[in-house]
Amino acid sequence: MSANDDKAGLLVRQIDRWIASMERLRLEEYVRYVDDRKRMFWTSFWTGVARGVGMAVGFTILGAILVLILQDLARHNLPLIGDTLAQIVSIVQKRLE
Repeated sequence: MSANDDKAGLLVRQIDRWIASMERLRLEEYVRYVDDRKRMFWTSFWTGVARGVGMAVGFTILGAILVLILQDLARHNLPLIGDTLAQIVSIVQKRLE
């Protein structure tokens, strides 16, 4: 009987650990979230909006930095690169207006 009791005790401890890990995953909350399609839609929508705005701001900042670098290189009047860069900068500035 003690061997069976040990096996039963081990099984109970394993089940308790499994239940505790499932509770840490908050699986019940996730299932409720997935079942609520309206909430899931709005969460996904606003996540997408935030990503889009973040990308737009990021690309704008990177583009501005690139234009500043190109303007600086054009000001230094590098022989071949300066004219080409000046044309690129003027085209970009015209498009931004």
